[in-house]
Amino acid sequence: MKIPLNQMIKIFYLLILFQLPDLSKAAQNVENIFNSANQNYKTGNFEFAASEYEKLISQGYEGTSLFYNLGNSYYRLGKLGKAILNYEKALKLSPGDEDVLHNLAFVNLKTVDKIETLPKFFLFQWWENLLGLFTVNGWSYFLLGLFLLILTCVVVYFFIKKIEYQKAAFLTGLFLSLIFLFTASILTINLNREMNWKFGIVMTTKLTAKTSPDYQSKDYFLIHEGLKVKIEDELQNWYKIKLPDGKIGWVIKGELEII
Repeated sequence: MKIPLNQMIKIFYLLILFQLPDLSKAAQNVENIFNSANQNYKTGNFEFAASEYEKLISQGYEGTSLFYNLGNSYYRLGKLGKAILNYEKALKLSPGDEDVLHNLAFVNLKTVDKIETLPKFFLFQWWENLLGLFTVNGWSYFLLGLFLLILTCVVVYFFIKKIEYQKAAFLTGLFLSLIFLFTASILTINLNREMNWKFGIVMTTKLTAKTSPDYQSKDYFLIHEGLKVKIEDELQNWYKIKLPDGKIGWVIKGELEII
């Protein structure tokens, strides 16, 4: 038996209406937990604040403020690795956030390892800065905005019958199309990096990297809590890591947390 379209629409709206109280209640619960965590942080109850922020994250919630506040709580508790991990997660969502950048730089000064990064040619550094200007979502929205502007130029070109308007629309559309292609390439690179590049933060006070993924292999170098490393590969219970200065070694997975 077929259900008439208007009946299906009514059923759909009724289902939404029945769900609204539950959704509202869930949103209110999240807000209460977040506010409770903030209040406990202000009164110096950092342990409880951290547990409340972690509760929200375990439920699947993310946000710059959430990770930033959790990072602050862990810093107050003296857990540098956890603090840096959450600042990095906040920065991943909001690359240009000045508060996050400031606190991350400050906490990094407290870490033991002061590893000099390999020098980059200024053009490569400029390119990296450009790639990191926005998140993947940010570049996606920018690309969508360009598409809508190009579409507007196409509409003006075909429907406005004045030569000066058509000429301006054509040249503007051509220019925007070039920017669109350039932005699309940046988005593609960032998507590829997000899918294939992984970074981790050392969580233990001291961590010895091995020359190979074997407990019996030689010790290669020693690193400490809070250091950010790039994960090049993984094998069973091991991560192959690369330091900012180019050194490569193997460490136990449980000693790192992925950003």
